[in-house]
Amino acid sequence: MSELEENLARIRARMDAACERSGRQPDSVRLMAVSKHQPPSRVAEAAAAGLRLFGENRMQEAKVKIPQSPGHLEWHFIGHLQSNKARDAVSLFRVVQGVDSLALAMELHKQAVKQARSLPVLLEVNVAGESSKFGWNPDRLLAEFLELNALSRLEVHGLMTIAPYAVDPERVRPVFRRLRELRDRCSDLLGAPLPVLSMGMSGDLEVAIEEGATLVRVGTALFGERPRRTDPDAATEATEAG
Repeated sequence: MSELEENLARIRARMDAACERSGRQPDSVRLMAVSKHQPPSRVAEAAAAGLRLFGENRMQEAKVKIPQSPGHLEWHFIGHLQSNKARDAVSLFRVVQGVDSLALAMELHKQAVKQARSLPVLLEVNVAGESSKFGWNPDRLLAEFLELNALSRLEVHGLMTIAPYAVDPERVRPVFRRLRELRDRCSDLLGAPLPVLSMGMSGDLEVAIEEGATLVRVGTALFGERPRRTDPDAATEATEAG
């Protein structure tokens, strides 16, 4: 068994244990491999180990990597997306997570119309109000939610958040709980379920699952520590780690 396969087995065991503690079925939570800075060969290795869902947060890297990776994979964009890259996001990715403003949503809608497709999205919420992170303020999201939902080419599937870093994952449990409660309020406004809660990463996935996560984003626990980058895009990816 390779190191990656061993890491994956440990992650699956952690997820299964969290599901058991919270009375959930293991298949109710999807595992996303956050593959930033990983070459296509590592993506292929992870795919061979059984992973299908991958996340990237740098458009330039994704434009090179995705065509060189196995063709059956599902790719999500998980970083902060600049409006001028919306066209590429719509053409490259199955889902755009991290839609963090009405203006960005409108641009994605415009590009989806041009490309004659519907685009599933997740809305990013800055639950903890951190100045270093992107995302809706919860009250503003509620105020704009129906306007967002009126964008016919966007399919709002749920919410996502990036919790503050904490040595003790229990400290961020309230963040995950508030996102779940906000999702429920948005569902009430919509009159239909919003099935996806993307929250939890390598260090806090158990707590996120216990609070209702349906998708966890894992990078370092799967692939190991990433090399540091000093390129101009680095500032936009700092909070999108796994």
